[in-house]
Amino acid sequence: MKDVADMDLKKAEKRINELYGIITELNRNYYDLDAPSAEDDEYDALMRELRELEAEFPGLAREDSPTKRVGGTASSTFEKVAHNVQMGSLQDVFSEAELYDFDNTVRKEITPEYSVEPKIDGLSVSLEYRDGVLVRGSTRGDGFIGEDITENLRTIKSIPLKLPDRLPFLEVRGEVYMPRASFAKLVAEQEENGEQPAKNPRNAAAGSLRQKDSSVTGKRSLGIFIFNVQQVEGRAFTRHSETLDYLREQGFPVVAHTVCKTIDEAVERIREIGEEKHGYAYDTDGAVIKVDVLAQRDILGATAKVPKWAVAFKYPPEEKETRLNEIEVNVGRTGALTPVALFDPIILAGTTVSRASLHNQDIMDRLGVAVGDIIAVRKAGEIIPEVVRVAKHCGGEAYRLPDKCPVCGHPIEKSEEEAAVRCVNPNCPAQLLRGIEHFASREAMNIEGLGEAVVKLLCESGLIHSCADLYELNMQDILTLPGFKDKSAGNLLKAIESSKGNQPDRLLFALGIRGIGRRSAELLLRKFGSIDGVMNATEEEILSIDMFGEVLAKSVMTAFADPQMREIAERLRGYGLKFDYDKAAESDGFAGLTFVLTGTLPTLKRDQAKEMIENMGGKCAGSVSKKTSYIVAGEEAGSKLTKARELGITVLTEDALLKMIQEAKE
Repeated sequence: MKDVADMDLKKAEKRINELYGIITELNRNYYDLDAPSAEDDEYDALMRELRELEAEFPGLAREDSPTKRVGGTASSTFEKVAHNVQMGSLQDVFSEAELYDFDNTVRKEITPEYSVEPKIDGLSVSLEYRDGVLVRGSTRGDGFIGEDITENLRTIKSIPLKLPDRLPFLEVRGEVYMPRASFAKLVAEQEENGEQPAKNPRNAAAGSLRQKDSSVTGKRSLGIFIFNVQQVEGRAFTRHSETLDYLREQGFPVVAHTVCKTIDEAVERIREIGEEKHGYAYDTDGAVIKVDVLAQRDILGATAKVPKWAVAFKYPPEEKETRLNEIEVNVGRTGALTPVALFDPIILAGTTVSRASLHNQDIMDRLGVAVGDIIAVRKAGEIIPEVVRVAKHCGGEAYRLPDKCPVCGHPIEKSEEEAAVRCVNPNCPAQLLRGIEHFASREAMNIEGLGEAVVKLLCESGLIHSCADLYELNMQDILTLPGFKDKSAGNLLKAIESSKGNQPDRLLFALGIRGIGRRSAELLLRKFGSIDGVMNATEEEILSIDMFGEVLAKSVMTAFADPQMREIAERLRGYGLKFDYDKAAESDGFAGLTFVLTGTLPTLKRDQAKEMIENMGGKCAGSVSKKTSYIVAGEEAGSKLTKARELGITVLTEDALLKMIQEAKE
């Protein structure tokens, strides 16, 4: 028997070591790189196996076991923050029987009431307030050390910067999430640009919060739910539910919570959340059950990793199997080919779905998918259908994207720098359609009335073959299109004519150069002064702009090396569109506002930033006072920044200032 026991011990030790390595790598991918490499249920199964082995062989459990640690580590990109109160995780349970086991354990020490809440699937953060003013926000990190992401958190509109009740100190914990609608929009944009799409809303939210440029974070429409008071001075509470009610009064978006007097009531509420969650505007990956009375929590205590007074119930992922009937290939405005799975209709998260993006060839290769296979489908963020795996292969050949564009027949190309394959024919009808839609879009030339349907009519009728042709349209042309009358045709022509007054950074963005957004277009114009300057710039000159790397620089060079692009640019100039960047503002949008500049800004010199503010009608002061409207802070900002935070003055990064200027101009 001893030999068998020794053998079992050796097997257990080997498997525990394997699980340590696997889970540690998965944690790194999930928490630190925001790039999950396993599904949640796969990860949960590995953690459960490890816990069971450690329980059976306690002598093999190590202090650095993943079961005793929160997964993340603080990134070197942001300043480190030490958490005075550990931001721990919760013990996961997967069945109602385990919920009753939890209740039985708790009742050995206390007679509990429970607070039951949805478990928001996002990134856990801490918010610290002194005298009612937000002074710092940070990520969880490993529970003890996180990252200072204050400026990015300030862009989330639902986070209050000042509280009505100015307690000496208050630290709350919440979950930042990306709404499903915002996630769908982001993925659509990434697919359109041929970029690797975000895997799920949690991954997208985490990546958005870790942006170096806070203006990017601000565009992602993030939300937050507060679910705990970590520390408080100047006020006492007796119940967790009381703290949430108080926080709601202070203007925080607070997680929905129900106080249940028995475990039966708590289990019933968890069932209800499971039925309701498909209708939520955000992702939930479970429900949380917590002892409500705070003094009872102290009696129960905690382990090194998790509290003993709460558990998280994880709902099983909803997947449906269906037959893959066809793979459709769509062509975007940048020429990227996107494969789309068409399958027998199924009901997921309360809606009928029959198609899902397969993204790119790399993902199809990983799945090994072929037409005729039985595939497993679920909804990422419970909104975007995705093919998870092949449940049963039909024996057919794995699908490969075509060698030629399905729209124009031009050979496709693939670079080593990206997963997408592209049609590089500038005359491809699909690219023309998507390109003109982009040109007319709100963020670009903002031509009202020129949506997808109208663009399609114009292209199919042969009235336009490039964005420049828009400026040759006349009343007679538009009246030939179905559905147009004198008034609607006149309105469209007026909108096209009005777009000529847009600043050239909009035009540069509208031209659809791969990778060039509004912000990078503005940086190019500020550097070179005109679209002509950008067209004639060298790669080295473009690389001298902060935020521009080789990929973007080459993209600009390639675009303007194309004779057709230059011809379009010359035609647009001839129609009266603006090519010269007007550094003097056309607005007094900053009238009555006082700014203070401090520290070293990323791209602007102090006098440049001052000139831009004054051109907008604002005033620059040398010191911070109660009359200061904003402080613009760069690296090594000193006492001015400290005083501004003490006074509750809004702190802007350079990017946030530039965004304010752009919005004021518009």
